Amino acid sequence: MQMIKTPVNGMKDIEPREMEIRQFILSKIREVYSRFGFTEIETPNIEHIENLLSDQGWDNEKLIFKILKRGDKLEKAFELGDMNEIVDSGLRYDLTVPLCRFYSNNKDKLTMPFKAMQIGNVYRADRPQKGRFRQFCQCDIDILGEATNLGEIETLLATSTLLKEIGFDKYNFSFDINDRRILRAMNNYAGFNDEDFEDVCITLDKLDKVGYDGVKKELLEKGYAEDKIDKLNLLFKDILKNNSIVPNNNVGANVGTSIASPIDAIRDLQNKIIGKEENFNDLDKELIDICNNLIDIIDTVTKNIDVKINFNPTLVRGMGYYTGPIFEIKSEKFSGSVGGGGRYDKMIGKFIGTDTPALGISIGFERIIGIYIDDDYKIPGNIKKIAYLIEKGMNSDKKSDIIKTALEERNKGNIVYIAELAKNKKFQCEKLEAIGYTEFKTFNV
Repeated sequence: MQMIKTPVNGMKDIEPREMEIRQFILSKIREVYSRFGFTEIETPNIEHIENLLSDQGWDNEKLIFKILKRGDKLEKAFELGDMNEIVDSGLRYDLTVPLCRFYSNNKDKLTMPFKAMQIGNVYRADRPQKGRFRQFCQCDIDILGEATNLGEIETLLATSTLLKEIGFDKYNFSFDINDRRILRAMNNYAGFNDEDFEDVCITLDKLDKVGYDGVKKELLEKGYAEDKIDKLNLLFKDILKNNSIVPNNNVGANVGTSIASPIDAIRDLQNKIIGKEENFNDLDKELIDICNNLIDIIDTVTKNIDVKINFNPTLVRGMGYYTGPIFEIKSEKFSGSVGGGGRYDKMIGKFIGTDTPALGISIGFERIIGIYIDDDYKIPGNIKKIAYLIEKGMNSDKKSDIIKTALEERNKGNIVYIAELAKNKKFQCEKLEAIGYTEFKTFNV
């Protein structure tokens, strides 16, 4: 059998220059998130198949790399002829499900609220494209056991601080924010039934790609009434006029000129759905509380750090486990999101039978690294990268002196590469320059 030298489709090898940038950014992630009180944990790449197929991951559950049973168990499963019995585990598609399992198994040993940081690879059998791989690194922070909006505020502040400290603010990043309960209220206002909510949301999640016409077409194909669809679309259009997120009817959501503040857009939504105060019912009062909660989050975060937050009522997030506020990180440098998260207060209850408040956010590490690679990102700092090139035939005494000098530079914190001088010195130096070497010293015999 012939050996194959290229990676499996959807995976990638990481070259030295990229690896250097990745390690620097990872060190900043750990440093910044630690300052906010997050402690790092690690969970296995392989997860129980029952946990992965829990109707929480929506379309991601269709993308699981499933792992067959082994040995006699696999043979017995084949004999039974039940394809569902041949699998007992799979590669994790995100870090949230394993975190909930970890917390459920270790909660008595953990501080409350528990502020977790996770960095690790996840796997999805997706169609590979720019910025999307089948194996990719996720960097998550989560707060478990915090029921108030202090959790959202801390999460947004920590992530904003991180992005600024790695220089990502040059790409004008911002946060889109919404609440799954607001989405439900908008669906009900348009006339959809509660049981339709998740199905409608799956279509709404494509709004930024297919636009209002595409959403209408898909919902019509699913059998929903045209008047309900039109009412929902009109509601979104009206609210979005008062914010900086303006979906284009043909190609999806594009960032436009801000007409009013996101807080004004939330208040406009309250007025459109609820109406006059004398007609309020309990559900209306709940929606007011939800909207005021979002307003408080936006107001507190923006007062403490210079970051743009847009209220985007079309934001869905593609995981079924979100229960409250949700958010995505946008940048002018990438057409999709470069991170996202939200509150998932019901997931831990699936493990322990008792609901536990929880929320988290994941930065789009691979997409950020891709942007930096394209822009020839330079790692900040004063560390020198020096190449010592020794001519062939150098005697041991001179070689020892060169190595001693190199060690002195290394002890200062600089990086020194020692190698024999190649026949094509220019080509050798160009290769070293490509990975950041700026000083070259040639030692002749």
